[in-house]
Amino acid sequence: MIDQQTLERHGLKPDEYDRIVGFLGREPNITELGIFSVMWSEHCSYKSSRVHLKTLPTDGPQVLQGPGENAGAIAIGEGLAAVFKIESHNHPSFIEPYQGAATGVGGIIRDIFTMGARPIALLNSLRFGSLDEPAMRRLLEGVVAGIAGYGNSIGIPTVGGEIVFEPSYSGNPLVNVFCLGIAKATDIIKGVASGVGNGVYYVGAKTGRDGIHGATMASAEFDEKSAEKRPAVQVGDPFMEKLLLEACLEVMKTDALVGLQDMGAAGLTCSTTEMGSRGGAGVEIDVSLVPQRESGMTPYEIMLSESQERMLLVAKQGREAEIERVFEKWDLHAVRIGQVTSDGLLRVKDKGAVVAEIPNRALTDEAPVYRRPMETPKYLAEAQALDLASLAPASPQLTARDTLVALLGSPTIASKQWAYRQYDHMVQTNTISLPGMGSGVLRIKGTERALAMSVDGNGRYCYLDPRRGASLAVAEAARNVACAGARPLGATNCLNFGNPERPAIMWQFAKAVEGIGEACRALGVPITGGNVSLYNETDGRAIYPTPVIGVVGILEHADRVLERRFKVSGDVIILFGEGRGELGGSEYLKLAHGLVRGVPPALDLGRERALQDLLVGLGADGLVRSAHDCSDGGLAVTVAECAFGTGGMGAEISIEGVEVARDPRTNEAAALFGESASRVVVSVQSDRVTEVLQRASALRVPARVIGETGGNRLRMAVAGKVVVDVSVDEAERAWSTAIETRFAKKVA
Repeated sequence: MIDQQTLERHGLKPDEYDRIVGFLGREPNITELGIFSVMWSEHCSYKSSRVHLKTLPTDGPQVLQGPGENAGAIAIGEGLAAVFKIESHNHPSFIEPYQGAATGVGGIIRDIFTMGARPIALLNSLRFGSLDEPAMRRLLEGVVAGIAGYGNSIGIPTVGGEIVFEPSYSGNPLVNVFCLGIAKATDIIKGVASGVGNGVYYVGAKTGRDGIHGATMASAEFDEKSAEKRPAVQVGDPFMEKLLLEACLEVMKTDALVGLQDMGAAGLTCSTTEMGSRGGAGVEIDVSLVPQRESGMTPYEIMLSESQERMLLVAKQGREAEIERVFEKWDLHAVRIGQVTSDGLLRVKDKGAVVAEIPNRALTDEAPVYRRPMETPKYLAEAQALDLASLAPASPQLTARDTLVALLGSPTIASKQWAYRQYDHMVQTNTISLPGMGSGVLRIKGTERALAMSVDGNGRYCYLDPRRGASLAVAEAARNVACAGARPLGATNCLNFGNPERPAIMWQFAKAVEGIGEACRALGVPITGGNVSLYNETDGRAIYPTPVIGVVGILEHADRVLERRFKVSGDVIILFGEGRGELGGSEYLKLAHGLVRGVPPALDLGRERALQDLLVGLGADGLVRSAHDCSDGGLAVTVAECAFGTGGMGAEISIEGVEVARDPRTNEAAALFGESASRVVVSVQSDRVTEVLQRASALRVPARVIGETGGNRLRMAVAGKVVVDVSVDEAERAWSTAIETRFAKKVA
């Protein structure tokens, strides 16, 4: 009989243990218990989230592969597919920043090439606590170095992403990594084990003790003992992965392969059981045949190890030699460790003796599914209460001009060049739009097309209203893609939340999924896959609910990519959308008043869809020179960012005022820094303004001329009064050096 302490160490509840006994018809041995523990962990089984994820839209004429495989895939024309996914490596990155981030990159790359696609782009979405804390600076340094070290070494460009700094992430940073690859639509490979007698092969790096119970660790909160979990973090080798990538892609061309899967979370256990379950077959392996780099490893350790750069494949009978030759060519060894069976069991042997025998479906399809209790968080009513009319004025010394400069210098809004200059973003020579210029855009070689991609999320919005905040994340990611001139086609999500056993956290999760589903349906961007990361808590304090959305779109003509920068002096600046002075959850409210309160901006999804259609059409017809969406910091920050990187070319704008408060300075701030959704700033050649406005009117998108590019200053008027007048050089200096300045403090 397994004792309670052993169960707790494996993250299993007593009732779950009873289910295990029921499936087996007997008590499990320790190896079987370990296998159940990782496969029934939240990280692998999605037992708290599955009932909600089923409500998301996953179908569409462009969808070639939806959720359930290693990655999703959409058709992008000319017989090609874009294969993409986003995954989290939050817990490992907290424990060991460099390796945690590096192996997160390695894992998502394997998910892509496992599908038969050559990876061509990486993005990342990162969350940290205050950058004024030395511990956060060390954490950021380690994570960025890990991302750069792996991506640069394997030769895949990191072309974009986002970094947010917020106190709620101090004890639990988020490291979400997105990867995209290209494949022929007919060549997509799936992680299936089928065909009785077909050989099961292990390829890649040898197995060690690193990463044991990594999936279980990722399904638990952090506490004062978290440092003890350091051995659960894997160590990556990008040079081994490069060999593995090339060998796997070559093997896929032979037609000798039945299926292929990465040994990611839960390692050999997950790959064998999921492949068998998908194929309706059993898998029998002998762990004594598994290549090992440490002596004396037990079957338990071999099955649960999460050593990196390993794959499991199933070969067609009679074609084994072809596969073995390809891997030998790449100085890798394909080792036959078992075969496919007809009994639907995972059977693990050690030198011929059976050490575990479990029905595959018990580990996958029959894993526990919980409809956990939910309740509205107690903080919500107070947090949403924001009376701008009675809001005390900000510091008398903080003018609108000073506020703009301060916002530009705040780490969340400031340039992330400190990070992305460490990344190789030009390798493979596909990159069209450089990091910091908007969405990542890469040409599709051999065609006239390009792909645009963006990852976005706003935990502060979701804290205040998870449903609307999640919808806004979808809208922003899709809008960023449309701002590049690309039509959004599909989405992937990484859902980062606290402990789902807390009813308030589960409510946040369910509402966020509702919001994602609503926005994806309205915008025509089905979810093709993703990841759920729960238990992001430290000592009982949860992160902000943070759904991160990745959207991919197609650009018919790669030479018509739009970027954020103004291009020509004398161009007319047009604002699409309406500003309503919405300050709930805004960067301004946090910076000027120290508040995270109110409700996020309203979102009209019909108007958002029309705006995105307008942007795609205008870009295709060459009617706008630049486009940049309004998000963090509102319109004033957006216009300023459009001037950065132009060599000092400025702009002058005039906007209408809003009446949200008694204090006129609060009204000015609301007009300038309010974060109303569905707004985009574009620059247009003067003789094309009429046509642009007419096309906006035809789609019922609000549009008005607000100014003109030129000069070397940023001048902004509200209701006819100039309230911001600052040189582009000063504003850009505050924006471009903010993060470096904070790192310089540690040696001051």
